[in-house]
Amino acid sequence: MKKRLPAKEASAGGSFKGPGRQIQKGRDRMNILFCSVGRRCELLKDFRQSLGPELKIVATDNSEVAPAMAFADRAYRVPLIHAPEYIPMILEICKKERIDAITTLIDPEIMLLAQHREAFEALGVTVLAPYEQTARLCFDKYEMYQFLVKNQIRTARTCGSWPEFDRAYRAGEISFPVFVKPRTGSGSVGARRIDTPELLKQVMDQDEGLIVQELMTGQDLDADVYVDTISHQPVAIFSKRKLSTTIGGANKTISFKDEALFTFVRKVLSILKFCGPLDMDFFYQDGEYFLSEINPRFGGAYLHAYGAGVDFVKLIRENVAGRENREQIGDYEEDVVMMMYDSVVIRKKSEIEASLARL
Repeated sequence: MKKRLPAKEASAGGSFKGPGRQIQKGRDRMNILFCSVGRRCELLKDFRQSLGPELKIVATDNSEVAPAMAFADRAYRVPLIHAPEYIPMILEICKKERIDAITTLIDPEIMLLAQHREAFEALGVTVLAPYEQTARLCFDKYEMYQFLVKNQIRTARTCGSWPEFDRAYRAGEISFPVFVKPRTGSGSVGARRIDTPELLKQVMDQDEGLIVQELMTGQDLDADVYVDTISHQPVAIFSKRKLSTTIGGANKTISFKDEALFTFVRKVLSILKFCGPLDMDFFYQDGEYFLSEINPRFGGAYLHAYGAGVDFVKLIRENVAGRENREQIGDYEEDVVMMMYDSVVIRKKSEIEASLARL
């Protein structure tokens, strides 16, 4: 493959098939539930484009004015994800709408789906979320760092507290400038470069939830990956270089291929247990790839992969039908550019209220 560098639960081996509701032979219709859809309108439109009338989209959100609800066949307003009635309500929606697969589009809900996997699988629902220990590692960046180091995966040197950083700094193991970011959560709020020990001590005293990393100055990349829910192996990888980013992710990217990156992705995923789509962030520095973090859901820039022909929608449909997907890693063109922009949904309030389904 042409190489173009851009300008346990510990083992995934074995099979973890749930009972699943098998789509009848000759029938490829799929009912999918998107939880916490928010503004992810284009993702739902891509699903519709792939499967057309063979797809039913059900969406939930805590807000009745979440714009992506307008692109669902059925939409439900639900409580906040940590409310005691939340999971029972989601299970009832799965029963009522005969859901085949469920996913979430926000990070805090990933663990929730992982923890209730058995309850969903008992209804024949494929859970497009990682297994519980893997979900916990993805949400806690410091625990993930320790896990990666233990398993000899290249990643940025990370310290979980000021005392740990101070020891590493005095030992010459890390130097300024450094990068701080929240240990848990999503998005990039609070993430920034720090140039002096005095400022670092000040910000860490103010926020004990921050971690400190060596500042990576290499190229910023990511990859959309689909892990087959039957084989639990990566079957599709789409890699791209970030040209521009805003709070929350990349908004301009360009595709590239490198077998070395694909091999690195396989190595990382061999020690974790994922199920479905995920977004992986990397740095390319000193001739090597370094893993930054993993978001085990559809990334905001998956739209690029889909536009370049890497269709996770059909991979999901094959899996919920009980069919294992063939590997198609790198099946796309290089130098395809994505340029993201904003749009709007305009509706009368009475129409929004009337469109909400009720249990």
